[in-house]
Amino acid sequence: MFKEIAVQVKNSILFVAVFTVLCGLLYPVGMTLVGQLVFPKQAAGSMIVVGGKTVGSELIGQPFDDPKYFWSRPSATSPFAYNASNSSGSNLGPTNPAFISGIKANVDAARKANPDMAAAPVPMDLVTASASGLDPHISPAAAEYQAARVAKARHLDPAKVEAFIAQNTQGRWLGFIGDPGVNVVKLNLALDELK
Repeated sequence: MFKEIAVQVKNSILFVAVFTVLCGLLYPVGMTLVGQLVFPKQAAGSMIVVGGKTVGSELIGQPFDDPKYFWSRPSATSPFAYNASNSSGSNLGPTNPAFISGIKANVDAARKANPDMAAAPVPMDLVTASASGLDPHISPAAAEYQAARVAKARHLDPAKVEAFIAQNTQGRWLGFIGDPGVNVVKLNLALDELK
């Protein structure tokens, strides 16, 4: 009986050791190497580099509040917006009074910042945070809602700003998965490159 138990313990220890090496060492190292070789930019965080300086990531939004920039959707991360080390949503339900008052405040702020669009419905993604709090994308409708403000602040023809939105709109993945989106960081950087 002790011999059978000893064999089972030995097999269990061997099983844990083998799968620890396979799953905890060889697989992560292998995937890291494949990622670095096949997808080097993505494996390095999809960083956006301008003039040799890293200014952000294509995967993580940034807060903007200057009228000349398109604004990202609200972020619920703490202790500050778009805190990449603390990805989180607010976890407030749709009937929570704090959630409702936050939405109302965001709608009022969007209408105040975009007076040319005050009569139009405010797009949902300008007043609600994403589940991660880090989403760098807004809908094309949210970008168009802000276009007049950005055009005025930059002294640009609104049609030119609309063209930038169209150029920076990413379509559905594989043509049918997800919704079109506009990466706010990349759109603002494209506008900053205008002379």
